[in-house]
Amino acid sequence: MEIIAVIPARGGSKGIPRKNIKMIAGKPLLVWSIEAAKKSKYIKRIIVSTEDEEISEVAKNAGAEVVKRPKELAEDNSPTLPAIQHVLTKVNAAVVVLLQPTSPIRDDNLIDKCVEEFKKTKVGSLATGFYCKFNKYGTCTKPRQEIKGFFYDDGNVYVINADLIRKGTLFGDKLGEVIIDKEQNIEIDDPTDFFLVEQILKKRMGLIK
Repeated sequence: MEIIAVIPARGGSKGIPRKNIKMIAGKPLLVWSIEAAKKSKYIKRIIVSTEDEEISEVAKNAGAEVVKRPKELAEDNSPTLPAIQHVLTKVNAAVVVLLQPTSPIRDDNLIDKCVEEFKKTKVGSLATGFYCKFNKYGTCTKPRQEIKGFFYDDGNVYVINADLIRKGTLFGDKLGEVIIDKEQNIEIDDPTDFFLVEQILKKRMGLIK
């Protein structure tokens, strides 16, 4: 079973300019995901999908391969699915581990834990996340502990049957879930997220208490 990691990293970003290669805790943001993939015993190839030359150089220097993404798949409103489909026209794989650069906090064994759960449960696709108990203000009167909530995928790790992607979807009929802690749930969307994530990364590195 050929398993590849795909890391989508386009050059444009409105919230944080050049976000994917902005330095965070001593490394470009993108590099954290590349290094996480390199720690996996299952991933055979690490592919960064980008249209940006500078991101390409950062990715290659960190040990990843680059698939040059067409500019029409790298616009502000471009979905992720077509970018991964494009990668699969260049690289053969049975399973894709999708890693978002904006979720750089990962336990060393997280990716392999997700792959093993994917194999064991034989799902079509699997995601990390948490059970969300949010309700619109004024719509819920139950105590929080009585609300079951729903699984919210946090964008950290996805494991997907590549045939599903080729057919035009990221979701199988049977979905897998891996619950992870709040630190790993954080996704960088704005400067506040960036600051919080950097503090957590530095703490994990032993640079701050």
